[in-house]
Amino acid sequence: MCGITGAVWWDPQLRIHPETFHRMVAVLHHRGPDQQGIIFLPQAQSPNHRSEPSGCHGNPDKGPFPHTKEGSLNTRQEGKPPESFCLSPPAGWQGQLPGVALGVCRLAIIDIAGGHQPICNEDGTIWVVQNGEIYNYQSLRQELLQRGHRFRSASDTEVIVHLYEERGPACLAELWGMFALAIWDDRNKQLLLARDRLGKKPLVYRHQPGRLLFASELKSLLVLPDLPRRVDPAGVDAYLLYQYIPPPRTILAGFCKLPPGGYLLYRHKQIEQGVYWEPDFQHEEDRPASEYAEELRELLSDAVRLRLQSEVPLGAFLSGGIDSTIVVGLMQKFSSEPVRTFTIGFSVPEYDETCYARIAAEALGTVHQEFRVEPDALRILPQLVWHFDEPMADSSALPTWYVAQQTRRHVTVALTGDGGDELFLGYPRYPAAGLAGWVDRLPWWLRSVSGWPVWQRLPGAGRRRNLLRRLRRFMEVVSLPADQRYLEWIGLFNQARRSALYTKEFFEQLPAEAPEKFLIDVFHRAASRDPITTAGLVDLVTYLPCDLMVKVDITSMAHSLECRQPFLDHRVVELAVRMPRRLKYRWGQSKWILRRTFSDILPPAIKRRGKMGFGVPVSEWFRGPLRHWIEELLTDGRLFQRGYFQPESVQMLLAEHMTSQRDHGARLWALAILELWHRLWIDGEELGG
Repeated sequence: MCGITGAVWWDPQLRIHPETFHRMVAVLHHRGPDQQGIIFLPQAQSPNHRSEPSGCHGNPDKGPFPHTKEGSLNTRQEGKPPESFCLSPPAGWQGQLPGVALGVCRLAIIDIAGGHQPICNEDGTIWVVQNGEIYNYQSLRQELLQRGHRFRSASDTEVIVHLYEERGPACLAELWGMFALAIWDDRNKQLLLARDRLGKKPLVYRHQPGRLLFASELKSLLVLPDLPRRVDPAGVDAYLLYQYIPPPRTILAGFCKLPPGGYLLYRHKQIEQGVYWEPDFQHEEDRPASEYAEELRELLSDAVRLRLQSEVPLGAFLSGGIDSTIVVGLMQKFSSEPVRTFTIGFSVPEYDETCYARIAAEALGTVHQEFRVEPDALRILPQLVWHFDEPMADSSALPTWYVAQQTRRHVTVALTGDGGDELFLGYPRYPAAGLAGWVDRLPWWLRSVSGWPVWQRLPGAGRRRNLLRRLRRFMEVVSLPADQRYLEWIGLFNQARRSALYTKEFFEQLPAEAPEKFLIDVFHRAASRDPITTAGLVDLVTYLPCDLMVKVDITSMAHSLECRQPFLDHRVVELAVRMPRRLKYRWGQSKWILRRTFSDILPPAIKRRGKMGFGVPVSEWFRGPLRHWIEELLTDGRLFQRGYFQPESVQMLLAEHMTSQRDHGARLWALAILELWHRLWIDGEELGG
């Protein structure tokens, strides 16, 4: 697991100075505290050494693998910063423009001693930096050895080098795992960027005439002093709808995200983009439940087995839900020692799952550690805003931050149950989608009851599981088309709310294409399936990679913790996508096939329980301990001087929330995060915390 960054430039005026590039790498230190590696091709000239960039350590006469020589190992020592080194091209290398810089901060998991990056092939013509893990690297390595390739390390990253030599960009389809990678091919003078299929690892880039920049996190690119920080109005608009900004946009104009399963090829000053993998929504296979259960057991077990490869301490998040319990149960079957499990508890019972985690841990025989915290939002928010780089309004980032922080004190790798809800229909909104699909078949005069004023008399605020509140939300939108209805359920600010919120000047800056198109396009791709399955498939390629995976990656890597998700093994995903709805949601029960297939692992209390969720009570906070803070922040003149929002609209949101007319907790949280982000990343204000 690492942070990577780099640049390719054809225009000498856009050359990255070595000292600047070293800072671009160093700002990603939290992602990889064990080793820093930098290479310039052709070798950059430094004021301190004719062959070595300033700030790097290493002997330029050792060839392309100086770090593999005896005595040159860079390992982390407690209390000391990691050493860094700069690799030189092999003797006789005749590099021409374009110039290339590749950098990495490495969290050493596989081949700690020899897996330093950047890493190259035998003649130094193919170079790779990677953030992530390739889980099938050992089988790929054996195939490549049989074809005559020579390896200098036992790392998974070096497999990418030689596989690219064999297959070129087509090698991406053979990599199983989570990754964001960059491959510089000097023979063809081209750079390949790619992301894993489900978007577990991030990759951002900026294309200018004559230069391409990329990094794991936006903050690495923002080290460059010549890049403008101009807020993209379309990014703000998308953020307020989804609570995240979907690819390819970011919050800043001119900066882009590579989409999940996507690649970018940069050559001859031009970029070519495409997708090498996406789930097939169209084909449903009606097979016996027993056949699906057998295949699911085999694939998920293998996914867990592959994710146990590690040379550092390994454990798992255990919430006591079905998904994490299954993952831990399978881990225990492959382990000769008790698995180490971790959970976090809160004082608010509605948000606390520790009793279920304890039941699962006792049944599975794990070494379980339970942490109790009182989330201190005001202390943590400045750190979250810095680490996320752009606004992200999922408040569950707070507990995720805490569980990652506590877990990292004991292990370096943690397996999680992420993905099970989307694949096996675990969210409460999925049955609502099914019920709405049934309503769609009723005569129009029956469907028109959704417009009756009586529904407006039901409570618009209250506890998150309030049935009357849910009924009101359902009836308010049930008569809409299915795609619009789902947007209303999952969105923060719908189109009407955003229009009322924006100033006239800001509204006129928005592009003609509305942010709703991102989800609607996916919805139409999946619309041939039943309504419940369609909702799950939409979340699989929108909410999961753009929100959940971003949240897990950023909060875990902020603490140098690697998280692995067996449910998101692409083989498991492809199997689940083919399954008919009756095997996932049956007789009013979600995850039916998981409960059946892994009944030997799931304790009865876990098997019977429903979805709880992992969040914090922001709505209650804003009417209680954080009321003064949120009111002060959202009535500050600086918020309105930015020209985005009308003061009276924001004040109305605050008033309706404080008087419990409506629950605007998530919306107020989104506005607060946007304002804090603006102060830190645009105004340059120190947030404290």
